[in-house]
Amino acid sequence: MRLEEAVNSDNDYFPRKKLTVVGSGNVGATAAFLAAYKQLGDVVLLDVMEGIPQGKALDMHEASPILGYDVEVIGTQDYADTANSDLVIITAGIARKPGMSRDDLLATNVKIVAEVTKNIVAHSPNCIIIVVTNPLDAMVYTAKQVSGFSRKRIIGMAGVLDSSRMRSFIARKLDVSISDVSALVLGGHGDTMVPLPRYATVGGVPITELLSAQDIEDICQRTAQGGAEIVQLLKTGSAFYAPGAAVVQMAEAILKDQNRTLPCAAWLEGEYGISDYFMGVPCKLGGGGLEAVIELDLNTDEKAAMQASLESVKTLVAQVDAMGLIG
Repeated sequence: MRLEEAVNSDNDYFPRKKLTVVGSGNVGATAAFLAAYKQLGDVVLLDVMEGIPQGKALDMHEASPILGYDVEVIGTQDYADTANSDLVIITAGIARKPGMSRDDLLATNVKIVAEVTKNIVAHSPNCIIIVVTNPLDAMVYTAKQVSGFSRKRIIGMAGVLDSSRMRSFIARKLDVSISDVSALVLGGHGDTMVPLPRYATVGGVPITELLSAQDIEDICQRTAQGGAEIVQLLKTGSAFYAPGAAVVQMAEAILKDQNRTLPCAAWLEGEYGISDYFMGVPCKLGGGGLEAVIELDLNTDEKAAMQASLESVKTLVAQVDAMGLIG
């Protein structure tokens, strides 16, 4: 794909960023569309399905005059078109259906993510990778092992989505603007995720001052089951608007070097007493990818919840290792 030259206000030329989204299903297509709309760079949408990424990319291109974004969007089956990407978002894999857990996706999706990662690294060895495919903690582990990338350049999307769900539930319960609500969810991306109510606020006021203990517990539980609730409603698919928006927020922080603090699945190297596993923690995202992991002073209950979540992640990782695909 030809990387166009853009012109800034001082008439100096600079190359546009290049972003690849692997997987043109609902999550991938949503992410590609939002990335184009935000003009994060030229967008390549890749999928094994002939015609699907091309058709969706053409549709996005035809929307650009209406919405006013001025970037290239192409669809392809050829990894050569993704060459020299600055950032790659991996959404490829099968989606959950009713009755399936994220863990049920493991056997199929680990093979897909391993193959995708191998091809991406071959064509964009200097890129930053964000993994979205579920089960997230196992898939980002797979991508790291296959790529050999440092933790700065491979990150999982989970906490932004989970925290957004928690924020939305708080805002609806209190009938307040979502703009005033902050929340934080750590741990693995699954039933054992760790919402932190004492870090949740509305206009700076802790929700513990605004909601009953039961209301807070209900919100935390609904947050952990947020994806499953949508799967049950849709019957034949899973969430895609919020996941697509979440990963694009991460991509924007990196491609625009914003140094934003966002909860992400990061490879821990002793932080929170954890090493050699991906866990959801507050991270600083900037031009180099994962610029820093931010450690919070967790209380006893929060530490116990993080440990329980870690045990769940360890189980998934052990299953990945046992498959022998990424040795």
